[in-house]
Amino acid sequence: MQESNRVELKEKLTDSLEKEVVAFLNYREGGQIYIGIADDGMTFGVDSADSEMLKIKDRLRNNISPSCLGLFDIIREPIDGKDVIKLNIASGSDKPYYLKKNGMSEKGCFIRVGTAAEPMTTPMIETLFSSRTRHSIGKMKSNKKK
Repeated sequence: MQESNRVELKEKLTDSLEKEVVAFLNYREGGQIYIGIADDGMTFGVDSADSEMLKIKDRLRNNISPSCLGLFDIIREPIDGKDVIKLNIASGSDKPYYLKKNGMSEKGCFIRVGTAAEPMTTPMIETLFSSRTRHSIGKMKSNKKK
């Protein structure tokens, strides 16, 4: 297994997890992150996969905005006899997604380019934000018509 535009390998859970998830959420096809596999493809596995999976869920729920709940799945997968955590991340519809602590800025918004999570430019952020579909009161249909 090797990294690609849709696959990210991480030997262990790191502080950059949210950045990588944001990049996949903003990417047109989403992607997968494997935790427990090094960049060279060597499988190390993870200790206590259940607690690591709960940590990942909480980190994604609390550190990414808008909410990405429902856009990712966390799976324990045995590879080479070791437990590996696989995150399936869908492309989100409320782009741009960003790190809450940095806001909707070049320091908070990322997109997948090749095998890297690159910061988005301000014009990219503005374009994605303006294309969001919003449900406003003006677009809602009334049950009562006069």
